[in-house]
Amino acid sequence: MARLFGRAGHDRGRSWRTVAAVGLAAIVTGTSGFAAADPTPAQAPAPAVALFTLTAMPAGWQTRTDLHPSLLIQSDGHATKRADNAAQPVEGSVPADVIGAAAAEVKSLAAVDMGTPGQGDGGTSIIDYMPQAPDQDVHLIVYAPESSEGLTDEQKASRKRFDDVFQRLLNAFVPA
Repeated sequence: MARLFGRAGHDRGRSWRTVAAVGLAAIVTGTSGFAAADPTPAQAPAPAVALFTLTAMPAGWQTRTDLHPSLLIQSDGHATKRADNAAQPVEGSVPADVIGAAAAEVKSLAAVDMGTPGQGDGGTSIIDYMPQAPDQDVHLIVYAPESSEGLTDEQKASRKRFDDVFQRLLNAFVPA
């Protein structure tokens, strides 16, 4: 006769309760004779969010589909630049003084109107500034950057300032 738990002559009910109690104790206390996987596996550190991300998106009728940022700049000045669709990313840096001046100008540009030209399919230029404090993020978007149709002089001047910051950051990149 097969026995579930215990030996012959032992009370089956008591043996079953003993095994159940030991099992419950092991579950509650987390101890057992078995190796267990770590319930909180170590995660790889999350990638750092770039301080600046510069993106130039093509007009909707263009066939370019890569849409990589043109330049990513970390807070320590480390940067990754991609010249065009076919180019491999190049690692390098952007000087701290250029980063500081760009941050000040981007914050200033957040308060101005850059307008939207009448021609609606002319691509988009974007500068994302994301410092440690999320409430300080600035996201600037210029639609149809080559067009000035229907814009006021102030809007044209603001768009020029945007383009100057964009180009200054791109041109300040020093390959490693």
